Amino acid sequence: MSILALGVVCAVSLVLVPLGLPGTWLMLAAAFAYNWLVPLEPIGWFAFGAAIVLTLMAEFFEFALAGRYARKYGGSRRAGWGALAGSIAGALMGVPIPIFGSLLGAFAGAFIGALLAEYTHSASTARSATRVATGALLGRVAAAAMKTALGAVIAVVLVFGAVAASGRV
Repeated sequence: MSILALGVVCAVSLVLVPLGLPGTWLMLAAAFAYNWLVPLEPIGWFAFGAAIVLTLMAEFFEFALAGRYARKYGGSRRAGWGALAGSIAGALMGVPIPIFGSLLGAFAGAFIGALLAEYTHSASTARSATRVATGALLGRVAAAAMKTALGAVIAVVLVFGAVAASGRV
């Protein structure tokens, strides 16, 4: 029954990930709670370690890809930082809007941050700044997809770690 509860919490947390909410961190918290509440059959350290590494990778990619795509589309380093700052600010400002607010805020923030940073940079034209901002937006979308995929792997690792620890394999 406890493994089922862990699986349900991981599934609900996975739904939160593409919405820009901390679903991967909730999965880790659920795993720590599982180990505390079920001390006779704890999730193994290997599964925990893998989940922590995957969570850190997901967080890194979530914010790094917007800047990387902005630079890939011809933007300056400044545009990359603008996309990163815009993503964070947009996600925070979108929180009051139910369900999709932080996700849409992060997308809009990446676009606007890269656009402003690139447009105010040296001799950028509106056209080139828009191209860079579009790259930042595409990077943010790719980051959300990658974080969701890594979240699914984290959920599987934790649930199978709990199943293996229980000896029901």
